[in-house]
Amino acid sequence: MSPFECVPNFSEGRDEGKIARIVDAARGIAGVTVLDVERNADHHRSVVTLVGEGEPLLEAVLGMMRVATREIDLTQHQGEHPRMGATDVVPFVPLGASTMAEAVRLAERLGERVAKELGIPVYLYAGAARRPERQDLAKVREGQFEGIRASIGSDPARAPDFGELRVHPTAGAVAIGARPVLIAYNAYLTTPDVAVAKKIARAVRARDGGLPEVKALGFEIRERARAQVSMNLTDYRITPPHRALEAVRHEAARYGVGIEESEIVGLVPEEALIAAAEYYLQLHAFDRDAVLERKVRLAEAAAPGHEPIASFAARLAARTPTPGGGSAAAVAATLACALGEMVLAYSMDPARPSEELAAVARALTEGRRRFLELADEDSRSYDGVRTARRARKEAPDDPERRTAVADALEHAASVPLETARSAAGLAERFASVEGRTKAALRSDLVTSLALFRAAVEGALANVTVNLADLRTEGRATERYETEIARLRSSG
Repeated sequence: MSPFECVPNFSEGRDEGKIARIVDAARGIAGVTVLDVERNADHHRSVVTLVGEGEPLLEAVLGMMRVATREIDLTQHQGEHPRMGATDVVPFVPLGASTMAEAVRLAERLGERVAKELGIPVYLYAGAARRPERQDLAKVREGQFEGIRASIGSDPARAPDFGELRVHPTAGAVAIGARPVLIAYNAYLTTPDVAVAKKIARAVRARDGGLPEVKALGFEIRERARAQVSMNLTDYRITPPHRALEAVRHEAARYGVGIEESEIVGLVPEEALIAAAEYYLQLHAFDRDAVLERKVRLAEAAAPGHEPIASFAARLAARTPTPGGGSAAAVAATLACALGEMVLAYSMDPARPSEELAAVARALTEGRRRFLELADEDSRSYDGVRTARRARKEAPDDPERRTAVADALEHAASVPLETARSAAGLAERFASVEGRTKAALRSDLVTSLALFRAAVEGALANVTVNLADLRTEGRATERYETEIARLRSSG
């Protein structure tokens, strides 16, 4: 099956603990990878980017929404960004060979379950919209949580596509849809005057006669004492980021202000950045395949006998803090997945493959990719702890630097915990089909499961090491200890 991107937006941008608990609900689900988490305190909003196959992705998003429904109370929520729900918007984006029709079906299936299981009314929007006016997210969200709460029971135009004629008392409503790749792009002005930002937004957005495929709003970012023009580029091939930026720059000049800087929220297609380089460097007839990293990727993909594990082992043996045991545990899980994939490949009839075995094989393939990411992430997380501790030594009485150390330790514990959780889950799935694998591959199956056990134990040991430091920093560790006990007892 081909993958989908999903970019749920949650109405929480200040409490890192809440955000972590929401995102954790998606981690460890085979077939799903958390690519990015962006949060903004002024907007009071977080944007999470996931990628995965349809069914696992649906389960991951539903799990995140369950946590968000418990954690977020919109009656106490104030932020710059418009919002209608604790989980505000959930778009599915087809990637590769996936189709928009398939993304629409995912949106509909999620909508049915959200209304039934969480009691949240659902509005289908964009490509999944059942009413023409709901293709525009701004129209769906009009009035925000408070306005929808007041009108949903009396105005037929506000009737949801799924669910009852009332909002969830604290989690509101949600927009779920399907759309192409979108770029969230913000420009910070050299003024705090939000009125100027709103005028510029009106001038550049499509609905008011501006640039096609551009949605824009003006915000005050108090944290930076700047006004912001926040844009969604709904088709970057029609209006790419550099064109949008120049339009904002042109309008800003009318009010005697400039652009201090810009930012991309979430992920961005490589093509959009290369197009910006072509524009600003004034490149003529540029061959995009001349980009060095593209050539390297092609060479690595084509190189026979490429063995990056040899260089990893050398770095592991070196007298350096990273990589260490957490990374090694993730690599052990990577090898376990690869060996399991081989066992299943030989055990399935190519002419009539078992869907059950094929599903486990797909989960192992996705796990193999994710564990490689976790190996690198583990090293980065430990480096983050060292950096935070050095910064605290320079200003030991600074409360923000003390908090930064604790936050870094939380991250350093959560990475190996994800490794352990995922390895345990995949081992259980692989072991469940043991009786359907070929007897001649018994030794390979045993080796794979042993590697999974080593990955779980090694990763949990790394979690435990960080817990002592977390307690010293005054952070609660009960949820980690409960998870460690559960994983060890299930093994």
